[in-house]
Amino acid sequence: MGYEYKVVQVREGLMGGKMSAGKLESILNEWASKGWQCKAITAVEVKGRIGPGGTEGVLVTFERALG
Repeated sequence: MGYEYKVVQVREGLMGGKMSAGKLESILNEWASKGWQCKAITAVEVKGRIGPGGTEGVLVTFERALG
């Protein structure tokens, strides 16, 4: 049996502030309803669209069985 993976980038607003637990929970529930299981959540600096800096964010890795 094989697996497939999906990585979803979640970043906080460009104006700063803390990562929204509600936003992360919503993403987890959305993908879980499609059969994906959360395997890892990794903190990263995500490049913003404006300027050279980045914003704090997370990469959420999901897994589900093929077939």
